[in-house]
Amino acid sequence: MMGQSLVRVATHLVWSTKYRQPLIDEAIEPELYAYLGGVCNKMDCQSIKVGGYLDHVHVLCYLSKKVALMDLLEEIKKRSSKWIKTKGEQYANFYWQNGYAAFSVDYRGIDIVSYYIHNQYMHHNGESFQQEYIRLLIENMMEYDERYLWD
Repeated sequence: MMGQSLVRVATHLVWSTKYRQPLIDEAIEPELYAYLGGVCNKMDCQSIKVGGYLDHVHVLCYLSKKVALMDLLEEIKKRSSKWIKTKGEQYANFYWQNGYAAFSVDYRGIDIVSYYIHNQYMHHNGESFQQEYIRLLIENMMEYDERYLWD
């Protein structure tokens, strides 16, 4: 008999601002990423790395055994959207897109994904968010319908 429930599930979450608006500027970026990581931590989903670019974010965290993935995303997006609107008039119309992508990460890939998130500005010199998102979906062998990706 096993008396202990042990869980270690790393997940890479990706989503964009509504209509991919470039609203994540230098003024808010570090504080936003810290806030997103803080929401994860408060939900017992240990934040590993948070980053992104002008129009999207990446969150690498360990999913808690007590929290459903969709609940984590709902809380992160809801809380951070409300929070960012308190940071100035320029963020009054800040919203996240409806959907998201979540990818499982093997423990051997944690450093690779963390490095990838850290280097988002380098990635987006020649690749748009849409291109990156579709590439990630393909690399992770996820089926999708592009008609519904960009709500």
